[in-house]
Amino acid sequence: MNLERDIKKRSDSKCELCGSVDDLTVYQVPPTKEEIDYAAMICNICLIQIEDINKIEINHWRCLNDSMWSEVPAVQALAWRMLNQLKDEGWPQDMLDMMYMNEETSEWAKSLEPDEDAVVHLDSNGVKLEAGDTVILIKDLAVKGTSMVAKRGIAVRRISLDQNNPNHIEGKVDGQHIVILTQYVKKSK
Repeated sequence: MNLERDIKKRSDSKCELCGSVDDLTVYQVPPTKEEIDYAAMICNICLIQIEDINKIEINHWRCLNDSMWSEVPAVQALAWRMLNQLKDEGWPQDMLDMMYMNEETSEWAKSLEPDEDAVVHLDSNGVKLEAGDTVILIKDLAVKGTSMVAKRGIAVRRISLDQNNPNHIEGKVDGQHIVILTQYVKKSK
């Protein structure tokens, strides 16, 4: 049995998540077994975003509206995981509410929930921050190495998180990429 050939045939040589025909690869969905139901054919765009939460393009994942109905357990697990990561956007939560998986696939999809040792970023009010969030500065901040002062009340959009330090986030203020301490921000609604 040739796994790649069988998955290519099953997927009709298309990404099983977004339908792209470019830069396809067989992705073993963790935790994995060397079986066809535990792998999916996905494109490089989906792969990059699955493996790095900071590179997620939210609107790309609207494709899950179709692929979440796949009968392939690996595709269902990937769709559930991505929708779960994006659920704060609103529309992914609606899709999660409609999604159906059998019990075994559901347990597998949920088996890689974030671990308790993962770095958690909290704003000044104790609200959890996620990559891509918008935060508001609650204090004027002098930017080290420049004469710039980031003024209180400025919105910093599409923040990224420092995975090694729960007190640091990154974002752009007036076109300048800066590191900001989480104690000086509050999450925007």
